[in-house]
Amino acid sequence: MTDSKSNTMWGGRFAAGPDAIMEAINASIGFDKRMAKQDIEGSRAHAAMLAAQGIVTDNDAKAIREGLLTVLSEIDSGAFEFKPALEDIHMNVEARLKDIIGEPAGRLHTARSRNDQVATDFKLWVREQIDAAAQGITALQQAFLAQAEAGADWVMPGFTHLQTAQPVTWGHHMLAYVEMLGRDASRFADARARMNESPLGAAALAGTSFNIDRDATAQALGFDRPAANSLDAVSDRDFALDFLSAAAICAMHLSRFAEELVIWSSAQFRFVTLSDRFSTGSSIMPQKKNPDAAELIRAKVARIMGANVALMMVMKGLPLTYSKDMQEDKEQVFDAADNLMLALAAMTGMVSDMTANRDALEQAAASGFSTATDLADWLVRSLDMPFRDAHHVTGSLVKVAEDKGCDLPDLSLAEMQSVHGAITADVFDVLGVQNSVRSRISYGGTAPDNVRAQIGRWKERLA
Repeated sequence: MTDSKSNTMWGGRFAAGPDAIMEAINASIGFDKRMAKQDIEGSRAHAAMLAAQGIVTDNDAKAIREGLLTVLSEIDSGAFEFKPALEDIHMNVEARLKDIIGEPAGRLHTARSRNDQVATDFKLWVREQIDAAAQGITALQQAFLAQAEAGADWVMPGFTHLQTAQPVTWGHHMLAYVEMLGRDASRFADARARMNESPLGAAALAGTSFNIDRDATAQALGFDRPAANSLDAVSDRDFALDFLSAAAICAMHLSRFAEELVIWSSAQFRFVTLSDRFSTGSSIMPQKKNPDAAELIRAKVARIMGANVALMMVMKGLPLTYSKDMQEDKEQVFDAADNLMLALAAMTGMVSDMTANRDALEQAAASGFSTATDLADWLVRSLDMPFRDAHHVTGSLVKVAEDKGCDLPDLSLAEMQSVHGAITADVFDVLGVQNSVRSRISYGGTAPDNVRAQIGRWKERLA
C-alpha cells in the first residue's frame, strides 16, 4: 500500500502514486494520434482482406469499414475524445469503433497484433512525409532555377576558405544548390523504395495461423510487397532512420545556404537583399534588418540530426523483436518532419523573394586578385610555361599589384614584363572577370552558356 508520505516522492504531478506514473510513461496517445488516418487506412484494408478470405463475414467487415470512417470523421472534426488510459491510437480507435458498431469491432484484430499494426501505420506516415519532402524540394529547386536564369551571366566571387578565389556566375552558384537538392530528392526516393514493404500480417512476431492474404493488404495500402520475415517486419525501424538521415543531409544543405544568406545580406557584403517577409527588426537599433528566418533554418539541422542520433540510440541495443523502447521512435521523427517541411517552405520563400545586387557582386568579383589563375593559365598556354613556374610568376605579379594597391588588370604591361619579359599585351584579354567566366567552358564550369544549358536540363527534369 502506498501512503501519502511516499506519494510525495513522485512530486505533485503524480500525487496519485505509481499508477499515474506508469500511465504517463506508457501512454503514447499524446503523439501517436498523428497516425490516426494511417491506422484507420490499415484497419480498413485488413478488414476487407479478412472478409475476402472468409475469416470474418462480409456484414461484419462492412460494419467495421464504415464504422472506421465514422471514427475518422470524428477525429477530423475534432469531436473525438482521445483517452490516455487506452494508451495509443490503435486502442483508442478500436474502443470508439466498438461504441459505434458493437460486437463486430472485436473481430477487427483477428490475425494481427499491435506490433505489425504500429509498424504499418508508422511506415505509411513516413512514406507520406517522404512524398511531401520531395514536393518541397522540387519547389525550392524551382526557386533556385528562377534565380539562376535571371543571373546566368552575372559575375560574383567564388570563394574557398571564404576568401575570394575565382570569378563565377550567380547562376552557377544557384545551380550548385539545385544539384545538392537533387541528391536530397534521390535519397528520399531511395528510402521510399527500400521501405515500401508491408509489415501487416506479421502479427506479434511469428506470423499467424489464419489463412490471410498479405499480398492483398500490401497492394491495398500501396506497398510493393509484404515484408518477407515476420521477425524483421515488426522490429524494423530502418525506414525511419533512412528518412531521418535523408532529412538531416537535406537540412544541412539548407543550413549552408542559410549561412550564405546571413553573410551576403550583411552591410559588409550587400550581395543580396532579403524581403521584409523573412526579416525582422531590432527593438533598440532602428537600422537593423535581421535575417532571422535564415538563422532559424540554420539551426534546424541540429534538431533533425539530433532526432537521427536519438532513434539510432534507441534501436542500437534492442534484441529481436519488439520492445517498448520502440515507442520512443515517433516523437523525434514527427519533430524532424515538421521542422524539415517548415525549413523547406521558409527557404523557398526567401529564395523566391530575395534580390541579388548585381553591381555589388561584380565589384566583389573583381577584388582579391580573383583572375590570378586566369593569368597563370595564360602563361601556360601562350608561353608554354610549366604550370608550377607560371604559378610562381603569377604570385610575383600579385605581390607587385599588392604593393601598388591595385588589382592585376590595373598593372601596366611594363610592370608585368619587369617580372617576366615574355608577357605580351594579349594577357589583358583574360584578366577581366567577364572574360574569366566566359572562358570556363569545361563541362560543369561557370561559363554563362554552360549555366543556361544546365538550367534547361533541370527544367526538363523537374517538369
